[in-house]
Amino acid sequence: MSDSQSRSPISSSSSSSATDQNVSRSRRSGDGGQTLASGSSRHWHDIFWLAVFMLHMVVLGFGLTVLGLNRFQKKDRLNIDKYAAGITEHHEGLTEDYWAMYAVAGGVGTALGCAWLLLLGSRANQMMKFTVHILTTYLAVISVLCFWGEQFFWGVVFAIGAALQFLYIISVIDRLPFTMLVLQKSVKMVWSLPEVMRVAYAFMFVMLLWMGLWSFGAAGVVASSLGESGCWWLLVVLSVSLFWTGAVFCNTVHVIVSGMVFLVLIHGGREASSIPPNSLIKSLHYAVTTSFGSICYGSLFTAAIRTLRWEIRGVRSKIGNNECLLCCVDFLFHLVETLVRFFNKYAYVQIAVYGKSFNHSARDAWELFQSTGVEALVAYDCSGAVLLMGTLMGGLVTGTCTGVWTWFESRDRVSMVGSTAMLMGMVLVGLAMVVVESAVTSIYICYAEDPLLIHRWDAEFFNQMSEMLHQRLQHRSARARELLTHTRLDGHSA
Repeated sequence: MSDSQSRSPISSSSSSSATDQNVSRSRRSGDGGQTLASGSSRHWHDIFWLAVFMLHMVVLGFGLTVLGLNRFQKKDRLNIDKYAAGITEHHEGLTEDYWAMYAVAGGVGTALGCAWLLLLGSRANQMMKFTVHILTTYLAVISVLCFWGEQFFWGVVFAIGAALQFLYIISVIDRLPFTMLVLQKSVKMVWSLPEVMRVAYAFMFVMLLWMGLWSFGAAGVVASSLGESGCWWLLVVLSVSLFWTGAVFCNTVHVIVSGMVFLVLIHGGREASSIPPNSLIKSLHYAVTTSFGSICYGSLFTAAIRTLRWEIRGVRSKIGNNECLLCCVDFLFHLVETLVRFFNKYAYVQIAVYGKSFNHSARDAWELFQSTGVEALVAYDCSGAVLLMGTLMGGLVTGTCTGVWTWFESRDRVSMVGSTAMLMGMVLVGLAMVVVESAVTSIYICYAEDPLLIHRWDAEFFNQMSEMLHQRLQHRSARARELLTHTRLDGHSA
């Protein structure tokens, strides 16, 4: 983003300047609480994507049942192998042989997710720091094990993942202290709302039920007599479906928690008598009815765009003076920034509070950040990436546990079962991680809407955010001046 889009007065005294800037953009905070509390202004949005998601669930549920039953206790029970006569091969497996392995994946993923929620109040900061530092090593170890087990493709994949993770951590190492501060305050907020923790547990249980059916069908595919390429194509389709379903569940929790956190900040604390009654029930009702189509729509694209944006930002910050490479990366950066304008996680707070459509919410949230300068702070924060590392770590542990068992039972299917089990673990752990991410996004939206809401909740944190915002705006101004000077010198030399 150009510095001209993030206008804010900068004075020599950072703390007073940031405070004056924050006060000047304060807004009426009562409107947000009233909008969330009232249901009369709520309308259904993105109904097409709601219909697509529900149709996908029905069709997939039927397909999973057929795939699982075809090899359950008897080979080709439904006599459907004849439709794939040209690509079949002899395989002795049955659905129940691999379903048990997926049951282990579900159990490990659920245990990790529940452990995260249970330790959230006392050990969250230590767990996040541990994840950031251990993930690269774990990826490298898994890569070595894959090469040792002659799984060369997966060995290369995990080796590349370890390298990218290492490079990313090196590129953002200076941002981690502020990121950990934001995460620590977000954990403090979530821990004061035990009801949202129960929502996460409930959605994790529902997701586990769906995974029971999903893994039944996936086990039928792994056990089928289709050739290896046929099995992989079917598993890719099932994995894309599980990813979308998991993202929808996670973002539904995101909307529910965001609504509650926004209310707490608007009304000055959890114990405020002005908080509307049954707020959690209303937030849940909006999330699974009028706003569910927007959640389904956003869940298709948001995660991929966010991940790409983090990687490009990390590379861009370490390029130096290589103008050719910088030009290419800048092109990708501006392309992704354009997509972020319409697909970003902060849209879910706007959906929770105002009941807007997804694209409308994403655009309004990004314009709010740009008009107040808070986008500079959001771009500096890496909390989403740190939480994603925790999710990846949970998935890797789940995949490893399941893959080890599969190695001893059916070595030719270890990569199929291990990779899909990893996805199951990521989804289950992600449902636990999203409660903290929801608090992070709500805090930034509230800070942009009315910084005094954060000051009323935690004055010390408000000062730290204001100080960092001032530093980031100064940094952007300095970079803009340097770029302008460089451009003028190039023009004179030409």
